[in-house]
Amino acid sequence: MELKPTLVVALGGNALLKRGEPLEADLQRKNIELAAKTIARLTQAWRVVLVHGNGPQVGLLALQNSAYPNVSPYPLDVLGAESQGMIGYMLQQALKNDLPDREVSVLLTQVEVDPQDPAFSNPTKYIGPVYSKEQADALVRDKGWSVKADGQYFRRVVPSPQPKRIVESDAITALIQRDHLVICNGGGGVPVVKRADGYHGIEAVIDKDLSAALLARQIEADALLILTDADAVYLNWGTPAQRPLASITPAELEGMSFDAGSMGPKVAACSRFVASCHGIAGIGALEDGPAILAGEKGTLIQVV
Repeated sequence: MELKPTLVVALGGNALLKRGEPLEADLQRKNIELAAKTIARLTQAWRVVLVHGNGPQVGLLALQNSAYPNVSPYPLDVLGAESQGMIGYMLQQALKNDLPDREVSVLLTQVEVDPQDPAFSNPTKYIGPVYSKEQADALVRDKGWSVKADGQYFRRVVPSPQPKRIVESDAITALIQRDHLVICNGGGGVPVVKRADGYHGIEAVIDKDLSAALLARQIEADALLILTDADAVYLNWGTPAQRPLASITPAELEGMSFDAGSMGPKVAACSRFVASCHGIAGIGALEDGPAILAGEKGTLIQVV
């Protein structure tokens, strides 16, 4: 068996359901089928491990969660597990259809976090659909949600603690060694804390980019690729002075600031992976996947 280099791909929830698009199953399936074609092309040169986001999807489940007034809403860790099954199933089916000779496995994955993580007192992770200012104010008043601006719209935000350990890492490694295309750490992983009597879920959504970078370090991957709805990392985003960063080192990224709820974790994840593993890391648009790793599009982070 040819041993290709290992690539961890982080596929953004917003790449599967774009901002402002209705949260329809058929639309998500069409977007996933397009995403699968990019992932399939990447398998020509790489052993691929796929991590996906779940921001829009877990927000949808949270809204559906409130349909039964006499039933207590299910916690975010359970909704995160539901989103792993929903998105993982669609990705698995689309990838298997594009790569009929490959084994494609979806692994329900728990990721340990620190219950004292400061993120629990400062929610920054966007989930769910976008709202107008008036809608957002009503949700804050009626549901007690935390809401922050996301571009010209507003979205719900929830705690996003740092991932510490992937509980099922041995199973992931075993599947990679058998040349499976592995879909794992969905939505960043189901957030759990470890107590004296074992693991317990906690109310949070882990950032899938930080989780993907942790996975890439644990399995000693050769590359990390973050595919999103932005075509590159931009300095001074949203201002007349904005400009894309094409090729950059982790050292050069130090001191630059990016939005904590979107691009910030992506840059931090890639920088940490490159600095510790001396691989390469790319950030860019879904359709540009192979070109990003070749340094032709998007942003490529590497030690020169």
